Parts: sequence; structure tokens; C-alpha cells
Amino acid sequence: MILASRKALVAWLALATTLAALATPPSGKALVLPGLKEPVEILIDRWGVPHIYARGFDDVFFAQGFQAARDRLWQMDLWRKRGMGEMAKDFGPAYAEGDRMARAVLFRGSMYHEWLAYGSEAKRVAVAFVAGVNAYVALTERDASLLPEEFRILGYRPARWSAPDIVRIRHHGLTVNLESEVERARAYCSGAKGEQIDWLRQELSPPVTPAIPEGLDPCAIPAPPVMRAYGLATAGPRFRKEMLMPGIAGAAFDPVPASEERNAHGSNNWAIAPARSATGRPILANDPHRRHAAPSLRYISHLVAPGLDVIGAGEPFLPGISIGHNGTVAFGLTRFFIDQEDLYVYELNPDAGDEYRYRGRWEPMTLVAETIDVKGESPRKVELRFTRHGPVLHVDAARKRAFALRAAWLDLGMAPYFGSMDYMRARGWDQFRAAMNRWGNPGESQVYADVAGNIGWIAAGLTPIRPNWDGLMPVPGDGRYEWAGFRDMDELPGEFAPARGYVMTANANTIAPDHPAAGKGIGYEWADSARATRLAEILASKARFTLEDSQRMQADTTSIHARRVLPLLTALHVSEPREERALDLLRHWDANVSRDSAAAAIFEVWFTKHLRPAVLRQVLGEAGARLAAPGDPTPVIMALELARAAMSAEERDAILLSSLKSALDEIGAKLGPDMGTWKWGSLHKSRFPHALQDVVASESKERFTVAGRPLGGSAFTPMAAGYRMADFALFSGASFRMVLDVGNWDNSRAINAPGQSGVPESPHYRDLEPLWADGKYFPLAYSRKAVERVTVSRLRLLPAK
Repeated sequence: MILASRKALVAWLALATTLAALATPPSGKALVLPGLKEPVEILIDRWGVPHIYARGFDDVFFAQGFQAARDRLWQMDLWRKRGMGEMAKDFGPAYAEGDRMARAVLFRGSMYHEWLAYGSEAKRVAVAFVAGVNAYVALTERDASLLPEEFRILGYRPARWSAPDIVRIRHHGLTVNLESEVERARAYCSGAKGEQIDWLRQELSPPVTPAIPEGLDPCAIPAPPVMRAYGLATAGPRFRKEMLMPGIAGAAFDPVPASEERNAHGSNNWAIAPARSATGRPILANDPHRRHAAPSLRYISHLVAPGLDVIGAGEPFLPGISIGHNGTVAFGLTRFFIDQEDLYVYELNPDAGDEYRYRGRWEPMTLVAETIDVKGESPRKVELRFTRHGPVLHVDAARKRAFALRAAWLDLGMAPYFGSMDYMRARGWDQFRAAMNRWGNPGESQVYADVAGNIGWIAAGLTPIRPNWDGLMPVPGDGRYEWAGFRDMDELPGEFAPARGYVMTANANTIAPDHPAAGKGIGYEWADSARATRLAEILASKARFTLEDSQRMQADTTSIHARRVLPLLTALHVSEPREERALDLLRHWDANVSRDSAAAAIFEVWFTKHLRPAVLRQVLGEAGARLAAPGDPTPVIMALELARAAMSAEERDAILLSSLKSALDEIGAKLGPDMGTWKWGSLHKSRFPHALQDVVASESKERFTVAGRPLGGSAFTPMAAGYRMADFALFSGASFRMVLDVGNWDNSRAINAPGQSGVPESPHYRDLEPLWADGKYFPLAYSRKAVERVTVSRLRLLPAK
């Protein structure tokens, strides 16, 4: 054993000094790695995609972890550090409270049962993957020149991983709907207009009037501290120079308002049957939407081993592939908005602050002591509180109230996206559906296609049963509002081989009115239906579709909202030439939010930033408008159409004109007085921010953050391109696009953004962003012959002897 260890150490040391150029190794480079069982070959194609060929199941996931760390080590380390609550150790006291809350939402149950929840090989895969990650971390420990620049800027080293980290961390899931419950309680606390405030804030489907649970005072929810604690538990980290200073305290995390999150975290997918396909084979397309960043959230890999040949995208810190194909079956996901959260409100014992009333008696909270290491300080001793429902977010000592999160995503088998381990190896519809029975988090709509010509879709996710309330508001935690278990997956909607010849989901409510699950409280809060409406329109428009048609659909910038608003302008009359010119542009506009369109610039600035707030103020007054802001587009448009709106047609027309005038003032100030030169893309530009953009020196910012390219679209067009209201810069959209020619796999295509690498100096850090911005793709090579044609470098991984 000692001799073997010495040999391994000699192998490490002999190679460590030759690894500075590891990111772009010359053809044929070989590397000895303890932990491998047999040789592995990694072929890197011209777009930075690794094609990993292994002789064994364990080795392919070891190599996936190793290669992901080569490309994304800092991003992966930050994900782990944030999820495990270890930020303050290296970054200082500003991150300590976030660490405490991150630990509150770690999985704390039986790891034996946790691994079983994902399938028989889940632990084996995780162990192999983290061994590969740690193999690369070990290289950096021996040769600091291999460390990504971010580690040197911040002055720390990456941590070693353990397999349980992958499934214990839950903060990266897409969570629903605690923040909305708090916002709704605030709306109903406001008085008689509460229902209308909430309707304009968030459209519900199917339509339902939220019921205030018996025993709940909606005015007793302390929104700021509850929302802050939830954000500290779930939001991504942010870095500012001042946050890294000794003695600084604060919330060093970046929560996004729930209204923006609904639009940032969307997706489109569809599958077209052979009878509707120009190829005579199925076509499957998917473009998941998330907040943009550099490096990308997605990482494309190709994993080949006996019994496994799968390619597509996942997240760099997770093993496997969640979006792609395995040579027989293709799969792609969108979000299915299952309500997996509730906020519980407790009465505390006035004589014992850690006891809460439950079914007529005082029940003690579970107290967990934690130690948080803090850079520049002594370790902090903190205490986590848990009720029977979940972690306590806030204690209002003065009012003797506590507030806790109950989340399905804290249950067994709910590590986000890890459920793909089973379905990525399915060989038919029955196996795929069986694998999806174990999918827990987040709620997803998975589309499916196979080489036999079948298509379908399945909704999946752990779905609480609320027997006596709708899940739309906080509830008393005194025992009256308990989940009655979870729904069987077979109760969720889905389709196989529909007669229409296609399936499509885009985050709108896909539960048919006659489905047994309709109205059963799966969830009422869905994304705006505009994207789904437009995609259904295109899919019904012709008999047969090419792969290029799917590419154009993913880049489609037609606005269903604009189509509804523009007819309201027909009867408007103005005397000012500027307003008349703008109205003329809008009246003759085709509602295509293209980057070169002046009308698109006018509409987006006007509708998003001026018209919507004006409608809210007119209908709700100033105080109500603040509670409903920014206003859900469809209810706002319905109000303009005078449905459920407290305004006359004359008042509506006055609002249209006054808000248009203020929008033109803003655009003119930004783009100049000549309307003929205005373009939406002059305002709406791509932006992939790096987490350290506000820490690095000004001359380095451009190396880290990828920004500046004109774009079309909005958050509500099929080419999702959500933007910040302050400056219209992109903040969300397609993180990855894929169009698969099912059965002729080498004819498939994909695009990541901004690139495959997380190293700013790498040629693959930003090389894909120009293609992405122009709606273009690269070929997703699958066969060994096709892979060889596009290979630009090779790396051989050898086991230590």
C-alpha cells in the first residue's frame, strides 16, 4: 500500500510541472490520474465540447468531473461553497448570515435512503464524479498556475468535494412559491382592493380567488425579514469590494424579485412527429431560459462507455446529462410550476421562545448548533431552528411569532436535476416514464422523442396534497394545514403520440380543463402564456417542419402582447408631430420585436416601463400599484381592454397617450431626437456578467463580463430575452439551445452561451456568444467519425499503476 502510494505520488509530481497548458493540451497529451481504473480519451471539438470515451461506467463519470473542473473549477467551487454554507471562511463576515441560512436548507435526512431515491447507481456515479473533480483540485494543489484567476484575485484555494455534497445542496433549484405567498398576503392586507391588486400582480390559472386561511392575519407577515432570510437561503452570491473587507456585515447575496424570477426561469420545448417533419424523423427542440452569467450555467458534454452514449447539456457541478439524447431517446425540459412551498406561521410560547403551538400544546423546535468559520474573525457559533415543517426563517420576538419554510425540495430524492441519472439512459417510452416517476425537483415538463418515431411529454415533480387550502397564502402552523402526502406521478398530465403530430410546453398551464388534475391545486402560478400561444400558432401554421424551422422558432421575436395592445391605438388622436410619428410606426408595425426596429424600441420601453405602471396607478392608486408592481402583462392588457378595470375608455385613452409621451421622452434622451435612427437593439444588449465584475480592476472588466451585442426579443417572446427595467440590458434568456434530428444524430445542432469554458483567457470563454446572439448553432457531433472530424485537441487520462 505504501509503495503504491509512493508510485502514485511520483506520477503526480512528474506531471505537475507540465500542466500549465492543460486547458489546451497538444494532441496526444497523456496524464496519469490516481482513481482511474482504465484509460480514458477526451476529444475536445472546435466549440469546446468534450467527448469522453471510457471503458468503464465509473471512469466516464470520473472523467466528466475532471474535465468539468478543467473548464469550470471556480464556478463549481463557488456553487459548492455557497450551497454548503462555507462562503465566510474565505470571503469574510458579509457572507456569514448567508452561510447560516444555506445550512438551514441543506438536506439533513438519511443518506442511505437519499441515495436510494435516485436509483441503484446514483451514489456510485456521484462518488466517481467527485473523485474526478478532486483529481483536478489535487493538480492545482501541486501547481498553483493551474488555478483559475478568480482564486488568485480572492486569495483562496478550492475545496475537496464529497459525494453527499451533490445531493445535500438544494439552493440551486427553481423554487416556488413562498415569495409570492408573502406578496399576496401584503396585497390582501391592504384592504378592499386586495383581490384586484393580486390579480394584476400575478395571473392565476385556472382562475381562482385566493382564500385567506382561517386563523391567518395577512397583515401579520413581516415581509422584509422573511423575504430576506429566504433570499439568503436560496439566492446566488454577489461580490463587491467593500463586502470583502474585514468587519463588514450584510447580505452578500443577490435575490431577484419573484416577479422577475417567473420570467427569467422559463423554457421552450417541443417534439414534432415524423408525419409533420420534413425529414421523416422526429425533431426535438429545447431552449431552457435562466439568468445569464459568464461562465454559462450549462455545460455540454458527451459521455461514452459500455451501455452509455449520451450527449447534451447539464450543469457543470452535476454528473450526467439532463438535456440531450442517448442515440435512441431524446429529451428536453421546461419548468412545470408545481407549488412546492408553504410559509407556516406559529404562535410562540411566551414563557419559552423555542416552543410553538401545535394542536393544542407547546411543541419544542429542534435546535441545531453550527460553527461558521469567518475570515479575519474567530469562528461563529450559530443556532438553526427547525419546526416539524422545516427551517425557521424568522422569529418576531416582540409579537411572539415564528415563520418557517416547508419545501418539498427538502425531502428525499429532491436534489435538483440529479433525477436525470435514470432517464438519460432510457431506451423507450416506458423506461423514460418510469424514470420520470422518480423525478422530484424542480417541477418539469419533459418532451420525448425516439428513433422508432414516437413523441410525447411528461410532467413530473413532487406534488404536495393540500386537502383544505389552495397553497396561495401563508398558513398557521398549528396543525390545521398539513400536507396529506404527495400525488402519484400518474396523476400529472402528459401525452404520448398525440394526433396533432407535435407536443410543446413553454411554462404556461398545460393541464387540460378535462384532465383529472385540473383544479386540484398542483399550482396556480404559471409563466405568462404569450410564448406558448405564439409557438402553438407556428406549429399549427404548416404541414411539415424542417430543423431550420425549429431554429427560427427558437429565435422568434413576435410579441403576442403587442398584438393585443396595438389595436387600442386605432382611435387615438394627437396634435404633436413626435407622438403622431410614433403612433404611425406602431400602427404599421408587425409586432416583431426585432433588434433593428424603431417600433419595437417604442413598444418595449412604453409598455414595460411606462404603460404598465400607469395602468396600475389608475386602477389601484399609488399604494396598490407599489404592491402589484411591475404588473403581470396579461391582466394589465385585460385592464386596458376594460375587463375588470376601474376606468373608462376615455381614461384608458388618456393613459395610453400620456405614458407614450413619457416613453418617447426617455428613448429620445437615450437615442437622440431622430426617431428614424432608433433601434431596439441600441437599448437591448446582451450581457453575461461575471460574479467578480465589481471586484476586478476596471481594465479587467471586459475580460470577465461578456456584453454589448444588440438583441431583439423580450421576456415574453419565444426567443426569451428578459431585460433590466433600469437600462434594458439583457439579464435572462436561453442558456442553451438544441435542435435534434432524431435518428440522424450528427445532423443535430446546439449552442451554449457565452462559451464552454469558465476561464476568461480561454478561446472558449466567449466564442459561442456571437453565434448565440445571431440565432446560429454548431453541429452536435455524435458518431465517432463525426467527432473526429471536428476534434482540435486530445487528452488521454491514464490510471496510476
